[in-house]
Amino acid sequence: MYESRFGLLLQRIEPHAQLLRTWPLQGGVSAQVTVVEYMRADGQTKKLIVRQHGALDLARNPQIAADEFRLLQLLRACGIATPTPYYVDQSGELFATPVIAIEYIEGTTACAPEQIGRCVQQLARQLALIHMIDRNERDFSFLPSHAIGVARMIGEQPMAVQEAFQEGQIRAIVETAWPFAQQNRSVLLHGDYWPGNILWNHGQLVAVIDWEDAAIGDPLADVANTRLELLWAWGREAMHQFTDHYAALVAIDLSQLPYWDLYSALRPIAKIATWGLDARTEQSMREQHRYFTRQAFEQIGRMGVRT
Repeated sequence: MYESRFGLLLQRIEPHAQLLRTWPLQGGVSAQVTVVEYMRADGQTKKLIVRQHGALDLARNPQIAADEFRLLQLLRACGIATPTPYYVDQSGELFATPVIAIEYIEGTTACAPEQIGRCVQQLARQLALIHMIDRNERDFSFLPSHAIGVARMIGEQPMAVQEAFQEGQIRAIVETAWPFAQQNRSVLLHGDYWPGNILWNHGQLVAVIDWEDAAIGDPLADVANTRLELLWAWGREAMHQFTDHYAALVAIDLSQLPYWDLYSALRPIAKIATWGLDARTEQSMREQHRYFTRQAFEQIGRMGVRT
């Protein structure tokens, strides 16, 4: 029965295609992702991706599948490296939840150690291209304001403040400074731009995936999030190189970046212990997190703000 649903979905995309097999794609946490392999009428074998968003995403935005489909169409038209969207079904006729079918792109989220410098440059360039999309020429009005989500997250007080991460000090600064002074125009944000949402093929960036957190807001939100994720994934040099490459491509005011760094550092504090990391990896991430917050504290201190 489950296979037949994918077969019916496939018929709506390619009426004469024959379903060969399906299998789950590991690694997703916000959506159930399935690879569908099929044979076209001409005998060519192809694959596509079917995404079923989870309960949390649907509760936040019941139209998330349709919005992602529309967003991917716009991004493709703007020349951004994203999968082609094929089909969206909001009716619940085929599956219990809305689904979106998109292009399967061959690639991996891993970057070879000897190619990290090159990968960092490509990451910065692709994010710059996303942020430079002219919103006057494309209608992104269906996307939420990023600031609303930030305000909600800042307002959610934890049951216990984790001082091992200096959470109390981070929260005090972020809560006092919010809303951060915005010196840059609002842009399209990916919302979760990090190596795990980038596909590489032989050292080339081929796709930016997982756009369910896309919003409109200050570009520094994406920059700060990527900085922390790169620090964890590839180290301090990669983080600083990314920032320098991005700043060289975009006319941007970085004065509020330390505040966005602290907000980005605040977000995962309660989650790190739930990620199932081995002890050595978790310890390393905690140390890098402390470095990340320390450099933000120091920059804010140089601005004459008490930390």
